[in-house]
Amino acid sequence: MFNRIHHIAIICSDYVQSKSFYVDKLGFTVLAEVYRAERKSYKLDLAVNGLYQIELFSFENPPARPSRPEAQGLRHLAFEVDDIELEIERLKAHGIVTEPIRIDEFTDKRFTFFNDPDGLPLELYEK
Repeated sequence: MFNRIHHIAIICSDYVQSKSFYVDKLGFTVLAEVYRAERKSYKLDLAVNGLYQIELFSFENPPARPSRPEAQGLRHLAFEVDDIELEIERLKAHGIVTEPIRIDEFTDKRFTFFNDPDGLPLELYEK
């Protein structure tokens, strides 16, 4: 039996830019950061609201992965928030553009999308 999702791994094209995005702009906490010289690769462990959830990797020349329009594979990563408008304003203060708020037709919950520096679709989903 599976207990829960342990972590999400994200490979970025520009480690410094992505680290700043996830840490300085989204506010995730750095738990550990290592550089693996043999792979010329960084690995950054991040906590979301105190819970270890994201690993950010850098590799030399990673191939691009299409994310839109609706490419096959992982569709997006969603983060639950208490107040979607407050979070949109916080993102806007960091220069992050979000789509207009939509309503989930099945749950009546509000949500919106934005992108990380590599175009990975990220979602805010109101609790």
